[in-house]
This record gives sequence, C-alpha cells and structure tokens, in this order.
Amino acid sequence: MDGRSRPDAAGRTGVSRPHIRDSPGDGTTATRTSLELGTVTTPELPTQYTPADVETRSYERWVAEGYFTADPSSEREPYTIVLPPPNVTGVLHMGHALDHSIQDALTRRARMAGKETLWMPGMDHAGIATQNVVEREIAKDGLSRHDLGREAFVERVWQWKEESGGRILGQMKKLGDGVDWSRERFTMDPGLSRAVQTIFKKLFDDGLIYRAERIINWCPRCLTALSDIEVEHSEDEGELVSIRYGEGDDSIVVATTRAETLLGDTAVAVHPSDERYAHLVGREVELPLTGRRIPVVADEHVDPAFGTGAVKVTPAHDPNDFEIGRRHSLPSMTVMDERGVITAHGPFEGLDRFEARPAVVAALREQGRIVAEKRPYLHSVGHCSRCKTVVEPRLSLQWFVDVSPLARAAGDAVRDGRTKIHPPELAKRYFDWVDDMHDWCISRQLWWGHRIPVWYGPAGEVVCVGPDEEAPEGYVQDPDVLDTWFSSGLWPFSTLGWPDRTPELEKFYPTSVLVTGYDILFFWVARMMMFGLYAMDGRPPFQTVALHGMVRDQFGKKMSKSFGNVVDPMDWVERFGADATRFTLLRGANPGSDVAISEEWAGGSRNFCNKIWNATRFALMNGAAVGELPVTELTAADRWILSRLQEVTASVDAAFEEFEFAKVSDLLYHFAWDEVCDWYVELAKIQIAAGQEHTRLVLGHVLDALLRLLHPLVPFVTEELWRALTEGPSLVVAPWPTAEESLRDPSAEGEILAVQNLVTEVRRFRSDQGLKPGQRVAARLSLAGTALATHESAIRSLLRLDEPSESFTATARLDVNGIAVEIDTAGTIDVAAERKRLEKDLAAARKEAAQVAAKLGNEQFMSKAPDDVVSKVRDRAAQADQDIARLTAQLAALPAG
Repeated sequence: MDGRSRPDAAGRTGVSRPHIRDSPGDGTTATRTSLELGTVTTPELPTQYTPADVETRSYERWVAEGYFTADPSSEREPYTIVLPPPNVTGVLHMGHALDHSIQDALTRRARMAGKETLWMPGMDHAGIATQNVVEREIAKDGLSRHDLGREAFVERVWQWKEESGGRILGQMKKLGDGVDWSRERFTMDPGLSRAVQTIFKKLFDDGLIYRAERIINWCPRCLTALSDIEVEHSEDEGELVSIRYGEGDDSIVVATTRAETLLGDTAVAVHPSDERYAHLVGREVELPLTGRRIPVVADEHVDPAFGTGAVKVTPAHDPNDFEIGRRHSLPSMTVMDERGVITAHGPFEGLDRFEARPAVVAALREQGRIVAEKRPYLHSVGHCSRCKTVVEPRLSLQWFVDVSPLARAAGDAVRDGRTKIHPPELAKRYFDWVDDMHDWCISRQLWWGHRIPVWYGPAGEVVCVGPDEEAPEGYVQDPDVLDTWFSSGLWPFSTLGWPDRTPELEKFYPTSVLVTGYDILFFWVARMMMFGLYAMDGRPPFQTVALHGMVRDQFGKKMSKSFGNVVDPMDWVERFGADATRFTLLRGANPGSDVAISEEWAGGSRNFCNKIWNATRFALMNGAAVGELPVTELTAADRWILSRLQEVTASVDAAFEEFEFAKVSDLLYHFAWDEVCDWYVELAKIQIAAGQEHTRLVLGHVLDALLRLLHPLVPFVTEELWRALTEGPSLVVAPWPTAEESLRDPSAEGEILAVQNLVTEVRRFRSDQGLKPGQRVAARLSLAGTALATHESAIRSLLRLDEPSESFTATARLDVNGIAVEIDTAGTIDVAAERKRLEKDLAAARKEAAQVAAKLGNEQFMSKAPDDVVSKVRDRAAQADQDIARLTAQLAALPAG
C-alpha cells in the first residue's frame, strides 16, 4: 500500500464524521468538541483567499501523499476514467479545461465515495503534428528530414519530446487534475507499442487488415494520407465551369469546380432513368483537350436534378467517382503526383494543380467548350488540419481495416445496453456513423509513429511480424506508419497492460465513464469501441459515454482566432484561480450541450470562492467545530439548515448520476451563498452571541458537509478551508456526504421560510422608506400568538429594529402574512430629500404609465404587434400602476415638514 489514509468499506477515512446520533468515532483525528468551546482560537487563515498561495502547495502535497494513486489489489469497487490523451504538441485550451474539469469532478467524488479510483493520464504521439513541429525546427538549420535520414530524424523527434513536448501536463496540474501520475502513458511507450503490434497481427491474421489501392485524403504538403478527422472543411470561393463533351446531338454538358481533373476522366455518368440521356448510354463521347473517347454510363449515384444531370467520372481523383469506376470497370488514370503537380502528358505537364486549373479552362474556352462559368462559387473544400493545405483525393496503395464486423459489434454494444451513451438522444449520431462506416485507411507516409509490422521478401513474400517475432533475414519492412487513431483506439486497455492480463487490467477494465466532446463521437469513440470489443472478448471499453458540447463565448459564438474570442484557460487560472475557472465551465455544462463562458462569469466564480472563504473564516473565528451534534438543544434555525443540507445532498447526488454538472453547480452555489452564508451564518451570529454553544457545532457540521460537496468542483479553496476546520488530512480522501432522512425537518423549514419572507419584505420596506441598511430604528412587531414569536430576537437583530419605547409613535406600517410591522422613522431620515426622491420616482412611473397606455390605445399597434409583445406592454402597464400606488402611499406616509 502507499501509506495514505484510505476510506474503509463504508467510505470513511481517519477523519471522524459527525452525526446527530451517537457515533463510534475512531479517535484517529482530533476534532474540536463542545468541551473546548469556552476558549475560541482564531485559525491561521489569511483575511482573503489568494489562489496562488494555495494551489501549487496543495497539489504537490496531494501527489506526494499518493492520494491519486490507484491500488489494483484493493477490494473496493473500481471506478475508472481514461483521460483522452492530448497531443504531445498540445497546450490546454478551453475545450480541454471543460473536459478535464468534468472528469476531475467525477473521479474526486468517486474517490470520496470509497471507490478505488483510477484516472489514467497520458499523451498521444500525434504523428503529423509532431513531425511537422520537428521538421520546422531542423529547417531553421537548413535541413530536411531526408538530410538526416529516418533513424536520425526519429531520434531527433524523441529528443524534442523529452525537451519540449508535454507542456500540457504541467497545465493539467495547474488546473488541479487528480490523475494517477505514477501510471502516465505515452502512445509510443514500449508497452503500448507492443499492444499496437499485437492487435495489428491479430487483425491481419483474421483477414481484417488488407492492402489495396483506394481513394484517400492526401495532403500534398505533408505528403501523407489523412484520416477524415484530420480534414477540416470550409466554404471556399471557387469557380463552377460547365463543359461540353462531344459534338452535336452526341454532346453532353458536365459541370465541375476542378477542371484540371478532366485530364483523368474515363467516363461521363447519368442516372439510369434520365430520359434526356437515354440515347447516349453505352455510347462514347470525345473528352476535350485529350482526343480520347470515353463511355457514357448509367449509375444510380447520379442525381438527375443536380446541375445538368450528367457528371464527369475521374476514378483516380474522387471517392464517389472511384466507386462508379469499380461498378463499371472503368480504368483509373492518375494525372497528378503526390505534390499536386500535373503528370499527364501534354501542355499542362509540370504545372501545379492550382496553376493547371485556369490553364485548362482557358484552353477549353479557346475551343468553344465552355458553356457557362459561375464565379464566385461557394463550395465545401477540405484542408489539412495541420498545415491548412487543400486536401487532394488521391488513388493510393494503402493499408485498410475491414471495419464491417467491428462496427457491427460496436453498434450492438450500445443497442443491447452494455454501453450507454449520455445524453441518450446523441446515440442516433453514433449509430449513423457505425452503421455506415467505410473501411479505415490506417497507413501514413510519415517517419514518426508506429511502423507497420509488415515485411516484404525478395520474391514478393509478405509476412506480418508479432511483438515477440523476428522477420526473416533479407526481408524489408513497410516504410509507412500507422494512423495515430489506431494506437489511441487501444487506449482504454493498452494503458492497463494489455495484451498481458495484468492486475490493473483485471481491476479497472472496462472503464466506468468516457468523458469527451460530441464532436469526436464518430472518430475516436467508435474506434475504441471496435478495438475494445475485439481485443477484450466482447467487453466494451466503457460502461457509459458521457458527451459534452463545445465551449463558446457568451454570445454563443464558436471560439476562433479569426473571431478574436479565444480565451486561454491558463490566463483565467492566473487571474481568477483554478477553482473559478473550473466552476465557470461546470456551471454551464449540461449533457450534450455547448457551454458559454465570459470573463464576467469567471469573476463571479472568483467572488463565490471568496464568499465561501469569508464565511468559513468567520465561522472559525467564532469557534465553529466538527464534532458530535447535540440531540436536544437544536433551534429551529439549526434544524432548518440541517434539513436543507440533506435535501441538497440528495439532489446533488442525483444530478451527478445524470452528469448534470450545471445543476450540481447551481444547487451548491445557491445553497452556499443564499442559505448558508446569507441566512444561517447571520442567524448563527445571533445564537452564538446569545450563548448557544451548540450552534458552533451545527455551523461546523454544515460547513464540513458543504466543503465536501463542493470539493469535486472547486478542490483548492475547499481543501484549504476544510483542513482548517477539521484538522483532517485531506478532502481528497474524506468521505462523501450522504443524505440522512432523520435530519429532514419540514416543520423547521416552513418556520424559517416564514422568517425569511418577513425579513425580506421588511428590508424592502425599510429601503422604500429611505432607511440605510445598517440604520437602527424602533419598531413594533405583532408576533404574539404566531409561529414567529420565538424568533423575535433574531428578526429584530437581522432587521436592525429596536424595541419600542413608551413614547413610540409609528410613522410607517407594513403587513406581511398577517403580521403587522410598525416603524418610527421620525428623525431618522431627511424628509425633504426623501420626498424629493419619491416624487422623482413617481413622475417616472407616471410617464411610463402614460407611454404604455398610449401604445395600448393605438389600434394600429394592437392589430399588428405579436401577442407576446402586447403581453409585455400590458405587464409594463400593470407594473407602472403598482409603482404609482406604492410611491403615492410612501409619500403620504412621510412626516409633515
């Protein structure tokens, strides 16, 4: 074991947990008791919370104490989350910060609930991105990777990884990520590389990996195939050109945005039922500029309603055309090389594709082949996500995974409930993908990555080599590497030691929850599901896939450098603290929905942390303690706050189970601010001043539970306060609160609600009368015979109301639910100034009433305005009438003078 204090089977650690009933207590931690309350000592808490003074110190202590280290030999129920591995080249952005805040909240709560919790960290080697970074580095010295050679270049990449990669890991610590650093993994670690080689060979031997010529996404800059997720699409301006093929009655017009690919056309296709071209099907037309004759074929893929209803077919340069070509046995002619340079013999040979395009159009125009030109023409264009080069569909010899049986299994696992997608309505997107998945191109023409474990013999022999095997002498290994998504698809089990049956794999697989954005549901999640089911005997890698949305600005706009609205989470951590950054994100995190953020809201979250700090500091200065609560000495206020605590605890638990982090945050925000800080702390001041010592225990109990409930969301400030309050080792391993029905007290809740209503209304009334919040005035309260009679002292204290003298004369009166409140304001306010203020407000109210009355009396407005607009105007009219009546009454109640 690691020597840290671990929860027992009931979720308890060495920190005693207060109960209203008798508690056995293990005596391992000293807690303040009622016997010690005679002398109150002030804990060593600064007057204000400064995150920078707390966060690094707390995090380093958590790691040093081994609180995040999982024990596979434990008998506790496992709870596992694998961190979606960020790129080794990456830095923390707001999407990461949201993702990590959610995962940290889940794992911290699970750990506190007594589960053996593993949050597995690591990084992805990020093939293209990392290779590009290092290529740019060596280019500063005038070198290319070819100058270094493959072995030396790969060694240079490893060197860069050790010296400059993984910046994001330090940022994760700043955010407070409670990951098990002792198990940090990298997708090219020896163990993970062994897993990659093992599953490749298994797939190869099972006939699910093959090599073939297919159309793939190709980057002419990076000189490699790309996965779909590595292609970013945007609406770009181009030109739509309509071209006539053939002559006279045998001619046919096609339209294209890529005129240069005409050089590789091997057919024109029309729909089989399109009568306009029925006479041409099976015949040939002349392909302009080439002199070649190509057939007209009928294919169901063609949309007769789009354009002219006829399309050019270039099987080597378009994925749809490639499929048409296969169906009709058409030849595939490659007319440009890997750099996008035209190779077809003729006047265009040697031109770049974007130089060839206008040149081909000009030549067609000269021959009278151009029927129409539309520019600018907006259309979707794919770009390499790394270098932004326009992607070229290209016929290429590549390695593929036959995904049909794997995708079917991945769909079945969700359909039969082995894996649940949350929120459930997003499962349809998952099925749309896995039910129509195309074979996966897994080879990349890079040097950095997992080398494809296939070797070729001198006579064309092909052998796939496993991790414990050697290639025959004289064989040469395939030069390509695997798609990064291939190795990251193994992440949930390769990180736990697969293919060996390790204790970690037996304990922590399948993982409990995958937390990720809905935007990569198709790509990464589907691949992990396929590989997990295939490698782990039909056991899916996750019990639940919890999807969240994208982070957007306060106006709902996507964050983009071009919009100038990108926010660096590390900037917020520096300015507002990690807790405030996390809380801002979690307050907007509803399942599957996008999250809006703003700097103003981050400031509000910082204020919330300060509020908790100040309330706890006050409580400690007044002797708040954690110990066994008395049974018979509780006031209605004590019973109220304890009852509310149980309801909030139960609601928070239910919201956590549904991944409703916005609801969790909102519940705790309002309970902490509105009920604990604004009401109970104020009531506790009065009770402590009156000598009710048990209040210190109730206050300590409530703060103890509140800090535990808040800890998964805001771990740093809660840790600092809880340790000062309880003298316990750490909230990280403190037990999670559970609701206790015996502490529910509807009667006390109703009683204090009546106090709150009365105090709130009188405060508003005082303000209307021009009294300052701290100004004391005499008042008569008709509480006799009501449930509030026992609360008169507290009510007077909260409202700054003195007992009336014999000469008391009321100048203002308010009735609240049958209780009369009479106040003597004589001599306490500047009557002239107050009359002037009220008259000004009354004039404004009368002006508003006149304006809305004019609108409501305007027949044209009433007949044309939408119902909701008319309703709002009527509401304004009613409010104006109420304001006039209220202000008139206040003026009439002012003393003469």
